[in-house]
Amino acid sequence: MAVPPEGLARTATLLLLADGRFPAGGHAHSGGVEAAVTAGAVHDIATLERFLTGRLHTAGLTAAGLAAAAAGGFDPAELDAAAEARTPSPALRAAGRRLGRQLLRAARACWPDDPGPAVDSDLAPGPDRAAVGATQHSVVLGLVARAAGLTPDQAAVAAAHESVNGPATAAVRLLGLDPYQVVAVLARLTPAVDAVAATAAEAAALALQAGDVDLLPCASAPLLDLYAERHDSWKVKLFAS
Repeated sequence: MAVPPEGLARTATLLLLADGRFPAGGHAHSGGVEAAVTAGAVHDIATLERFLTGRLHTAGLTAAGLAAAAAGGFDPAELDAAAEARTPSPALRAAGRRLGRQLLRAARACWPDDPGPAVDSDLAPGPDRAAVGATQHSVVLGLVARAAGLTPDQAAVAAAHESVNGPATAAVRLLGLDPYQVVAVLARLTPAVDAVAATAAEAAALALQAGDVDLLPCASAPLLDLYAERHDSWKVKLFAS
């Protein structure tokens, strides 16, 4: 079997992990779009593009940094605490833990015998460690990426891509938008996704070198936190968050 050229190694694995059909539960979450639609902030293609751009450069950047650091071997418990500190909304923190559990379940099915660092052992509970299954999604994503043989750069790409892809899909369902126009928005955002991932991976490398989690991105999006709290109080809704 031919060996993939340098730079293409594990590309298929990255595509699998970033695929919206990967059964990690992301389809049940809107990433704040459902609340934004109800508030009137997102109502057409143009407003969706502004929403996704803002989300990518805030929550997406932060998640990509955490994922890259986890993939690089940073202590998962310390990263999990950092993820919680970067998420003021209790509803978003709870959603992140649920998504982390679901991703871990799918990962166990995909890479049960991987010779690399085991996801389970990285999340094993200890005196100062996060409990198994109660870890934030961005950290689990990095650990899963590492167990699957991906690099921190690739983990950052997966997290940045996910920060816009899931909400875009949710917007199609909520607003009945033309899916061709929505995917065109995602295509226009690809350079920004790559740039955000590169920034996050660079910060993660510095954090790993210094052993300082505070060097990771901590961009915030207060409106997303407010939307999450409002959405959590609704009795009738299409998405879990």
